[in-house]
Amino acid sequence: MGTIDRYSEPFRKQVLSQFRGLLRACGGEYDKDSLKLVRQSFEFLVSIVNEDQQLFGLPHIDYASGLARMTVKEIGMDALGVSAALIIHGVELNNVPLEKVRAGVGERTASIIEELLKIRRLNTSTTQGQAENMRNLILTLASDFRVILVKIADQLYLMRHLGQLQEKDQIAISAEAKYIYSPLAHRLGLYNVMSEMEDLSMSVLEKEAFDMITEKLRASTARRNRFIREFIQPIQEGLEKEKFRVDIKGRPKAVSSIWRKMRKQKVDFEEVYDKFAIRVIIDTPLKREKADCWRAYSIITDHYQPNPERLRDWISAPKSNGYESLHTTVVVPGGNWVEVQIRTKRMNEIAEKGLAAHWKYKGIKGQAGIDQWIERVRETLESSELDASNLLEDLKLSQFSKEIFVFTPNGDLKKFPENATVLDFAFDIHSDVGASCVGARVNGKNVPIRYTLKNGDKVEVLRSKTQKPKLDWLNVVVTSKAKGKIRQVLKEVKLKESEHGKEILKRRFRNWKVDFNDNSVRKVIQHFKYRDSIDLYFDVATEKIDLLQIKELLTSAGKQAEAKPERIGEEGVERIVSAATRESGDFLVIDEKLSNVDYKLSTCCNPIHGDAIFGFVTINSGIKIHRMSCPNAQQLLSRYGYRVVKARWSKAEKGAFFLVTLLITGVDDLGIVSNISDVITRDLQVNMRSISIDSNDGMFEGSITLFVKDTQHLEALIRKLKKVKGVMSIRRFDS
Repeated sequence: MGTIDRYSEPFRKQVLSQFRGLLRACGGEYDKDSLKLVRQSFEFLVSIVNEDQQLFGLPHIDYASGLARMTVKEIGMDALGVSAALIIHGVELNNVPLEKVRAGVGERTASIIEELLKIRRLNTSTTQGQAENMRNLILTLASDFRVILVKIADQLYLMRHLGQLQEKDQIAISAEAKYIYSPLAHRLGLYNVMSEMEDLSMSVLEKEAFDMITEKLRASTARRNRFIREFIQPIQEGLEKEKFRVDIKGRPKAVSSIWRKMRKQKVDFEEVYDKFAIRVIIDTPLKREKADCWRAYSIITDHYQPNPERLRDWISAPKSNGYESLHTTVVVPGGNWVEVQIRTKRMNEIAEKGLAAHWKYKGIKGQAGIDQWIERVRETLESSELDASNLLEDLKLSQFSKEIFVFTPNGDLKKFPENATVLDFAFDIHSDVGASCVGARVNGKNVPIRYTLKNGDKVEVLRSKTQKPKLDWLNVVVTSKAKGKIRQVLKEVKLKESEHGKEILKRRFRNWKVDFNDNSVRKVIQHFKYRDSIDLYFDVATEKIDLLQIKELLTSAGKQAEAKPERIGEEGVERIVSAATRESGDFLVIDEKLSNVDYKLSTCCNPIHGDAIFGFVTINSGIKIHRMSCPNAQQLLSRYGYRVVKARWSKAEKGAFFLVTLLITGVDDLGIVSNISDVITRDLQVNMRSISIDSNDGMFEGSITLFVKDTQHLEALIRKLKKVKGVMSIRRFDS
């Protein structure tokens, strides 16, 4: 460590402490050559950083060493990945030439650094930028997995230090993690990373819900731990009696996972029964894994009654990201349901470290799926016609989808996400097969292209030479490959039509004695709000636009086309945000300095006083105020983070009320509507705008729209309504 002699004594001690900690983390994982590379990389890091340089509130050396340790212990990366994680920030911050990196740590680390720098320099302030970021991330998979793993590790480590960042940056980084890196970590089998990212994102984007669930989990810790100990004891004794070497763990599920169940099932926290999972990890040789897992299942179900409908066998047919495990849900005395996961030590390492463990166990049956997934995604992405802006949505949709298994006529097994159709199957076989698909013969019966595949189906595609892909096919398929190929064909058709439309418009311009040039075409595009000239020409060719309107626009004397920008750039946002600097007298303060700024409460989530909120700069409607938990707003945050404006509530004006809608369900008792109305108007003196109740088979569902002062007022109202006899659940309507 001769490179540290130029530094002060305290800094030298700090460097040596971090170096020893990193070596301890790597010691049990790497051979001598790998440890040599780690040492070489650490010395290179020390040589390129300054003593007082910091990263996100921490000394640079501490941050880089912590990130490197995480890539070893939590991601399971090799020495090349650790080497890149150590020096990437130092190389970027200090503009270190790649030639110097190659000389200092070798060609292989330098190539990873080069790819990481390309990704980090992408413009992610637009939808296209985010999607291109994702495209480049995944395209690196086939060349070197380490690039994407280091990037995911870097993102997670940064999120662990969100408290050091400004609120605006916390929102942007959390949204990026939620919509880009968490889904990608899931597809690569990094379940621990995905769960932590989801939780950290939720703690920023949906803070109220996160704090509520965290507090309720904390309050029930002692009771839950006692229940887990009592549940595990007979299983442990039964397995050890059969000579199993076993490790049994009980853990609460991630906060984000519980929140997802609450929203999907539309239930309260108390109604989510499987808030924790029991993991049974057996140590057994590879050739006996499957048999021993089923033996363990048999012993467990001797003690507890299983639910046959909740059995999931991912050992016989592993998930496409390599995940292998046997899941069952059992009932305990008292009626509570408990999820039990049964797996071997090898399967558990794959479940926790995903793609990194894939290297270690390459060639084993369960690991073939991830190669197939990467190849499918690459095939889709490498299409020059693909609109990359659709990639984020496709990946997000596949994050939590279940998988089904179907067979070709020859008996080959194929995996698809839940709700995949015949058309998805056809495009998976080949692009030409998909493009000419008119239906299929499933289990010997003819079905249309929209038929939703089910587990165990045997599928034979039916084709026609006259069949062509249609726009509505995009609503039929769910896989990225099918969507990409359909878009590619549709775009080719659109380009041909556009060329025809361009010729039509040229002839009309000559007749009108108007020059056909960029200025005149741009005037038409801006006035009719087209995205680009291709869309304009296509509508001309398909007669979706009145050519007389174009003539009137271009030939009317002195008439100027109304031109509105497609989007507001960073300068435009700054102009709006700095429109006023006086302290606002309104009840809503934006960025604590603004006044006289045109803002509106968004109707998609109807924020009320007390909600966690932020401002979003729109193109022509000023600033829209969204709740942090707004389902629409979070996508805006991830795609247009540069438009986010900090917002907070000041003291509410006297007499200010906010509109809110509640969804209510319960038993249809006599007088239930009257009782609910009395609580609202008489007990709480709240003004109602509307109430709608539908009854069916002794149950009712309804919505109530009313005016409240703030979140405290709303919570008091909900508590009061829950006490009405017959009311089962009440929740706030988001959009």
